[in-house]
Amino acid sequence: MPLAPIAYAEWTVRPLLRRLVSCTWAAGRAGAEPVLPDGCMDLIWDGERLFVAGPDTGPVPSGHPVAAVVGVRLQPGAGPLAFGLPAVELRDARVDADCLWAEAGEVAGRLAETTSIAGARAVLEAAVTARLEAADLSPDPLVELAAGAWRADPASLPASALAREAGISSRQVHRRFVAAVGYGPKYLQRVLRLQSFLARCSEPDAGLAELAARSGFADQAHLTRETGALAGRTPAQLRATRRADVRNVQDPA
Repeated sequence: MPLAPIAYAEWTVRPLLRRLVSCTWAAGRAGAEPVLPDGCMDLIWDGERLFVAGPDTGPVPSGHPVAAVVGVRLQPGAGPLAFGLPAVELRDARVDADCLWAEAGEVAGRLAETTSIAGARAVLEAAVTARLEAADLSPDPLVELAAGAWRADPASLPASALAREAGISSRQVHRRFVAAVGYGPKYLQRVLRLQSFLARCSEPDAGLAELAARSGFADQAHLTRETGALAGRTPAQLRATRRADVRNVQDPA
């Protein structure tokens, strides 16, 4: 059943889930901006189809217009725990959930009976929670450490230092990131640096050069090169189109 249109919104999840689940979210699709890479994987219901969005390496059109879509976004490195495949196998892909989960048809059936955004979010969150609990696995600690550091400060930890910190070879580090996230550590750092800039785009009094510096870029020219490569837009275009009205709803009771 189609869900009522909604501006993009995010909701936090229960504290016990936050290590593996970033948020639940909903968005209207008609005329929506392209989806930009964020290092995450999502389970998405669009009113007709339940599917997994793998880790993106560049901008992806938001798809055919429907009233609304609802999703659960997993933290970087958590996708393989829920979906049972190395992240690289789902990179830049949209895959029907029934190709990955035996119970996907049952979940889709419950979603089809749902008439509200809140109800769809609850079904999706419960399904992902059950999968993660059944897997009873933890994310790769090196990936978790790096992603947390880069989200807090994209310039805080050089990707080249990870092998030394972990006491393993650079090739081993790369393999672990590709399996957990879908691409290597340097690419993840670039993606999270872009996300840091996007999160600051609604700050009214900061110029692009200041935002570049605060987001971990060497300078504004570096920012421009990276937004072109990862988002297909200039920094000014991203700032102009970035939604400033994302609602971050408080923790569920």
